[in-house]
Amino acid sequence: MFSIIEVRTMPFPVQVRIEHLTGHQCRISPLRGERCIGTGAWRMQDGGEVPCPFCPERIPTDTPLFPSGERVCVGESVTFPNMYPFSAFHIVTVITRSHAPGPFSIRQIADALAAQWSVLGEVQGYASINWNHLSSAGASMPHPHMQGIADPEPTAYTRRCLEGGARYREKTGKNYWETFIESERSGPRHIFGSEVPWCAHPVPLGEKEIRAYLPTGALSEAEPYIDTLASGLHRVIGFYRERGHCAYNVALRFDREHSGGDFRAFLSIIARVNPTPAGTSDSAFMERLHSEPVLFTIPEDLPLLFADRR
Repeated sequence: MFSIIEVRTMPFPVQVRIEHLTGHQCRISPLRGERCIGTGAWRMQDGGEVPCPFCPERIPTDTPLFPSGERVCVGESVTFPNMYPFSAFHIVTVITRSHAPGPFSIRQIADALAAQWSVLGEVQGYASINWNHLSSAGASMPHPHMQGIADPEPTAYTRRCLEGGARYREKTGKNYWETFIESERSGPRHIFGSEVPWCAHPVPLGEKEIRAYLPTGALSEAEPYIDTLASGLHRVIGFYRERGHCAYNVALRFDREHSGGDFRAFLSIIARVNPTPAGTSDSAFMERLHSEPVLFTIPEDLPLLFADRR
């Protein structure tokens, strides 16, 4: 009926559970419950606010080191192991020295991506680079940071992408990703970019979802596109801000090295509601229990909205 995969590379239990009926997949990391996420408890200590461990003066004492005894520094960014991991390999990259920076620069984004690339490139498995910005996007720490993960098996959505592409190849003899990307590059959802096209996704995972498609699949092959991705992310984040969205999620997913598959790495970014005193969420019964997001923006309208800001 279901299977349990124990992630054994960590000193505490983490499980990946898969329901055979539906393919639904989840991760369970009991240690993360000790953080009191969502209770507000982490913010206060003895009547005062808890100091941020991601601020420059506290990183040396409050964050762990890699087995080499070091952290990875690229520009302003600092990268180290996640203290509460839920993947076989899980890292954190603090993007800026500032706890609450203004708009990010392209360089800040590029340096953080480069740091993630350099560390994830040393491990095996299916890697992804991820970013929850602000609490309403799931960020448990307000200081801006990215997270990189790598596992022997792909995440649930990446698995569906890989398996769907394989079925398309078997049925048509063609590469799904090349066919789809070429169609989107010249279609009504294309926003900008040629070699790396940025397009509104036709069936969005979240509000105003925009995807960037790379011409390669594995992490090592995609490294030359770091600056291109950083520049594009900078443009999309600016667009979100102008449309009233300060919170967002980002995921950049890859195939494993030397897979020989058709997959093309792609970045996905979605807008989230901004943090509010009432704690309003854009994740309700349709999103959480039916896996069917209810959204506001028609994907084909996004290129026009984006063009209006130029």
